[in-house]
Amino acid sequence: MYRFLASTRWLGWFLLACVFAAACYGLGNWQMSRLDSARVENQRVAANYDAAPLAFEDARALFGALPEDRKWVQVAMHGEYLAEDTVVVRNRPLGGAPGYEVLVPFRTSTGETVVVNRGWLPIGNDSAGHPDTVPAPPSGTVDVVVRLKPSEPNLDRSAPEGQLATINLESYAGKLSYPIATGAYGIMATEDPAVAVVPAALEKPELDEGNHLSYAFQWFAFGVLAFVGLGYAARLQARINREDREAAAEAAAAGTTVLHSAYRAPRRTARKGGRPTDEDAEDAYLDALESADRAARSTPPRN
Repeated sequence: MYRFLASTRWLGWFLLACVFAAACYGLGNWQMSRLDSARVENQRVAANYDAAPLAFEDARALFGALPEDRKWVQVAMHGEYLAEDTVVVRNRPLGGAPGYEVLVPFRTSTGETVVVNRGWLPIGNDSAGHPDTVPAPPSGTVDVVVRLKPSEPNLDRSAPEGQLATINLESYAGKLSYPIATGAYGIMATEDPAVAVVPAALEKPELDEGNHLSYAFQWFAFGVLAFVGLGYAARLQARINREDREAAAEAAAAGTTVLHSAYRAPRRTARKGGRPTDEDAEDAYLDALESADRAARSTPPRN
């Protein structure tokens, strides 16, 4: 009944369904990996974002190389801003609005220099490609608390003088005459003394897993549906073949011709030296019935 499944055409459909299902499985796993990454990031934010600040002496090594599980850790520092080396970072949105982020080197009381991100500025109206003003940090000795983030990749994009295309600390260090820590920078949480005008504070990351789980289930379902659809098509083809055989047998018994409305693929002959396929046998059987019917109609009736 289902011997036609061994034909080249149906084997091709089966292989195509396998390829489609494999692609869906891969995309589903990709969404699951993104879900795992989102959950891990949520755990980091929950554990570190509002935890008690570490003293700089205990966190010094984190500015050289920041482990993933130490992202967002708060660090308290004492020192002074080197405001003359302030730069802004281009194309940094906040709340859907384009703008800049302000980076200022900070020299600690122990002599190390790290980078502090003081916050966000909107795009300017006075000069294209620049903020209207960049608020100055507090002068003199400052107590600042920051949250750590790793240095970003170098995007190999150009930027105007006094700007960076991304927070790549190696690139920033190349513009300075003194060394800075290049493994991590700090996003300002508080500073004392405060100044009247400060950049807008960056938003706290949302604890959101996104739609990755539902997308993964959708891709897995699509992969299963490929075989469900193939099975349905095979069952439909088997029913059509059965009805055709029954109609042909009835037509042969009645001496009439049956018109087949179901689609059939073009007939193919067996390969040289090979055995006839099931389709070949079925076609030969139908041809024989049609030939017998034509012969019966062409023979004059006996008196």
